[in-house]
Amino acid sequence: MDNNNMQEQINEINRKLDLVLEEVMAQRETRQSIEDLTADLTIVGKDAFSSVVTELDNAGVELDGEAVKMLMLKFVRNIDTINEMFEMLESANDFLKDVSPILHQMGLDGIKMMNEMEQKGYIDFFREGMNIMDNIVTHFSTDDVKLLADNIVTIMETVKELTQPDMLKAINSGVVVYKSIDVEDIPEYSMFKAMREMNSKEMRRGIGFMITFLKNIARETEKK
Repeated sequence: MDNNNMQEQINEINRKLDLVLEEVMAQRETRQSIEDLTADLTIVGKDAFSSVVTELDNAGVELDGEAVKMLMLKFVRNIDTINEMFEMLESANDFLKDVSPILHQMGLDGIKMMNEMEQKGYIDFFREGMNIMDNIVTHFSTDDVKLLADNIVTIMETVKELTQPDMLKAINSGVVVYKSIDVEDIPEYSMFKAMREMNSKEMRRGIGFMITFLKNIARETEKK
């Protein structure tokens, strides 16, 4: 019985030793693979370095080893900053991906709006408006514009008064009366007939209006 237990223990020890040997062999193979890879990379690196040196020498470029070392040190020292830059680029790329459909839709809406404006005549209106501006610029000088700027308040006050309801009504009445007169068939009046017409109610009111109008103009002129 003791011999059987001892044999089992020996077998267990042998099994564990086999596992240890397998692990050791695997590590040896891994180390050998790493050494082979390192050797291959060293050869490739040397060849690449030699090729770069040759190309630089042929191109007449002198490479400062100290400058290269400082560049590598700066690169390593600022690796966090470089990572942040790449993260910013990734964020910008994601933003462009998100905003591209919106910009595309805005472009389509803008084209549609411009088409509608052209169909309604807005484009032609703006074009003719530019022609108006060109005519104004070519017709008036800089001094004219300066005078306009100096008197813009007076002009705006005049426009304000002209756009009052009573003034618009009076102007409209004058236009209606003028349109009702046939300027090509004006009757002739003799002095006697003119004197007789002055006795009419309409002429007396007209003369009264003219006298009142002229007196008010004179009064306003004296105030200034």
